[in-house]
Amino acid sequence: MKKTLAPRTTLAPGIAKVLERLHYPLEVILLCVRWYVAYSLSLCNLEEMLAERDIGVNHSTVHRWVIKMMPLFEKTFRNLKRPVGKSWRVDETYIKVKRSWKYL
Repeated sequence: MKKTLAPRTTLAPGIAKVLERLHYPLEVILLCVRWYVAYSLSLCNLEEMLAERDIGVNHSTVHRWVIKMMPLFEKTFRNLKRPVGKSWRVDETYIKVKRSWKYL
């Protein structure tokens, strides 16, 4: 029988402290930070995208969110990251030689 994880209802103390005085919903903040980091969007593009969804956020506010949240995310994700072994093996690969792909 497979375990299902229940959604988390409380935040870690470090994240809760950072989010104390923020006026926007947490979902909006996390979405903006995710879009900014995951895709090559400018802050002004994010401002326009949120304006289309009737959320009035200035690009400088989004930038402050990124500055506040990224160290927390990096620390959390680094702790969850799986360790990588010391040796890497490649069985087969293709390389480009004189503009054509060759099997190696």
